[in-house]
Amino acid sequence: MSENTVSSRLYPTRIDIPAEARVKIVTLLNQTLAATLDLKTQTKQAHWNVKGTDFYQLHELFDELAGELEEYVDMVAERVTALGGYALGTARAAATNSILPEYPYDILDGKDHVTALADRFAPYAKHIREAIDKTDDLGDADTADLYTEISRTIDKRLWFLEAHLQVSEIKGENGTAGATKTQQKVGAVK
Repeated sequence: MSENTVSSRLYPTRIDIPAEARVKIVTLLNQTLAATLDLKTQTKQAHWNVKGTDFYQLHELFDELAGELEEYVDMVAERVTALGGYALGTARAAATNSILPEYPYDILDGKDHVTALADRFAPYAKHIREAIDKTDDLGDADTADLYTEISRTIDKRLWFLEAHLQVSEIKGENGTAGATKTQQKVGAVK
């Protein structure tokens, strides 16, 4: 049986959400499951390979992020099965169905890993927010709530990653704190 057949097939359940809606929700959840598994393994890739002066704090942060993602893997897969669907949670399914780009294997520097993860957490966060609306529109407030829970944490973790990338304030000509390089760039854009 092909993965596509299984992803849209439901087994009997007494849950009161119409089967047509459940097929769409389960398909979306399986896409999320693939992306979450992929993001978790990419985060572990960073955890194992990070080097540099911020090694220890980033090594610990990346491990914490991966642990949180592992919890979401379980929650999403269990929601799929609660709706009468088949959770597609193998590494092969994740690699085939993930919305995320491949992680660069040739980086070591902590800042490069933070950038690579931020570049993956951002589209994942967008996917999760879009899924909130889609599942709510399909009449499944519980799955929308699950996505909302995930969204809050992922947005916070994206903020943590981006905080490592933001430029610290530079001294102005008069010795006082001036605008950051980021603020200068934003000001120049306006």
